[in-house]
Amino acid sequence: MTSRLQLARSLFVRRWGEMGGYWGISRTMAEIHALLFVSARPLCTDDVMDQLKISRGNASMNLRALVDWGLIDRVHQLGDRKEYFRADTDVWHMFETIMRQRRRREVEPVFATLERCCEMVRAPQGAPGGDDPHEAAEFLQRLDDLRRFLTSMGRLFELVLLVGPKGVEGLAAAMTPPPGTRPRRTRTRAAGRP
Repeated sequence: MTSRLQLARSLFVRRWGEMGGYWGISRTMAEIHALLFVSARPLCTDDVMDQLKISRGNASMNLRALVDWGLIDRVHQLGDRKEYFRADTDVWHMFETIMRQRRRREVEPVFATLERCCEMVRAPQGAPGGDDPHEAAEFLQRLDDLRRFLTSMGRLFELVLLVGPKGVEGLAAAMTPPPGTRPRRTRTRAAGRP
């Protein structure tokens, strides 16, 4: 008979796996991370394969990726030749690691692309293409808006890391609206646009 703890663990692993796509990682990688996060003891590759019903290759590849991300560590047990793995259970450190990896893998390449696109449009006038100057200006403005937004979000992320978990809890508490009030939704518009 399956215990309540086993059922709860399975539910958590499944839901964490579903979230993996939002992080830009595979479902299996997220499920392995969740399994190790809620396991009281380090698990070997065979344990992971058995509990998640995945192949050795899939388990090995995703365990390596999680080690590379810094979300799990390899541990050795005396007298056992198998390699064991355990998750970093510090939630704040886990959040920081995931966000830094996502920024490195997703946001930084976007910055590079924004720069390259702007350089292409700002090429000297003698270059082929004959672009409409108004369209080019609008294009550059939109890319600049995106760059400034991403830069601001990066600064906000660094500020969150600076204040730490206690600071974030205090900030969240201070920003929580009183019961029964609905937060106002605002939409900003760039100057000179309808």
